[in-house]
Amino acid sequence: MANNRPGQKIKMTSIDELLCVPDSSGTTEIAIRDIYPFENHPFKVLDDEKMDELVESIKENGILTPVIVRKDRDDLYEMISGHRRLHAAKIAGLETLPAIIKEMDDDEAVIYMVDSNLQREEILPSEKAFSYKMKYDAMKRVAGRPKKGQENSAQVGRNLETADILGIQVGESRNQVKRYLRLTELITELLDLVDEKRIPIIVGVEMSFFTHKIQGWIHEYCLDVRIPKWNELADLRSGVPQKDITKENLYEYLNGKQAVPDAPEKIVFTRRKLNQYFPKYMSTPERERIIISLLEKWKEEQDNKRQ
Repeated sequence: MANNRPGQKIKMTSIDELLCVPDSSGTTEIAIRDIYPFENHPFKVLDDEKMDELVESIKENGILTPVIVRKDRDDLYEMISGHRRLHAAKIAGLETLPAIIKEMDDDEAVIYMVDSNLQREEILPSEKAFSYKMKYDAMKRVAGRPKKGQENSAQVGRNLETADILGIQVGESRNQVKRYLRLTELITELLDLVDEKRIPIIVGVEMSFFTHKIQGWIHEYCLDVRIPKWNELADLRSGVPQKDITKENLYEYLNGKQAVPDAPEKIVFTRRKLNQYFPKYMSTPERERIIISLLEKWKEEQDNKRQ
């Protein structure tokens, strides 16, 4: 079924494909030694209780669902979907895996890999963050930003960005997608605390805007004192230039021993609002000059009234 939604290159033609359930036809046995993991695979393969159950199931029943791989130029196979099954099969002592070989370019492989793993019940914030980032980047390379004039039936009259389209596909809002993308800027130590639910996602997002050096100090503060609140970090980021933050004054700001300077107040005028008063052809510097002159005249009038 054709779909004209921008940014969508892989066309889903069945419910099984939509859910990334492979068609078992065309299955072949591939030596495990010839299969290697997907590069920068963002989903963790853990030796936990569920892995133990999977190993026992494989020992009793074998691999029931074939893995998805793609062949490289060296006649080896890159795993696209099935990293947990591959790991469990090695533990179970298997030498081959039932696999379906698909022809995909790099970006199609990323999109398929992410979609197939997002079907799991439990996904860590870090896994979502890096998988969304990989798919986001792949989608932008495949399709770029929607061209001017294109519309989507889900949101008529507005050009959807990649984050919008990704959000629709994974069932998240655009803003939530962008929050997860920001988490990829966190140092590993802080991201681990997000995974452990010790740091709320919104707090982790605010931490991600600091340099890695400052994030390191924030991590130490989390271990030494407490987890900072979102508004404390937001006030610090807007009130103090990062070049002026040291480990010592960071602790002082977060402990309340040193007040964060008031952030400079900003008043924003949208172009649409300004166009009500200025000709559309007038440049921004010209508009600023007129606004300043009017403000100076107003201030002069106010000063005269006080005299």
